[in-house]
Amino acid sequence: MKKLQVLFFSMVLALVSMATNAQAQQKGNTETVKIKTSAVCNMCKKTLEKAMAYEKGVKSSNLDVKSKVLTVMFDSRKTNEASILKAVNKTGYDANELPADERAYNRLDECCKKEAGDH
Repeated sequence: MKKLQVLFFSMVLALVSMATNAQAQQKGNTETVKIKTSAVCNMCKKTLEKAMAYEKGVKSSNLDVKSKVLTVMFDSRKTNEASILKAVNKTGYDANELPADERAYNRLDECCKKEAGDH
């Protein structure tokens, strides 16, 4: 019985160790990028965050409407900063110095267009 308990304890310890290593490897591939956007309202926030949720490798995103900065956490094995900037552009918003895709911008609600100004 004692040998069985030792074997069980050893197996549990090995599993915990493997899980900890897997988490450490996963965290090592997470990067964060901050992107200055042309977003102006809470509808923009919803639109951008939803678009980022569909991007491969993106773990989370958050737009601070007041500063117009989109913070994106992503898995660097699956995507990169350039791809994320392009995704923001294809959603209709400027991303840092890169202008929004014109077609996508024209599809935005009027309140979300940069000419509408902050509100």
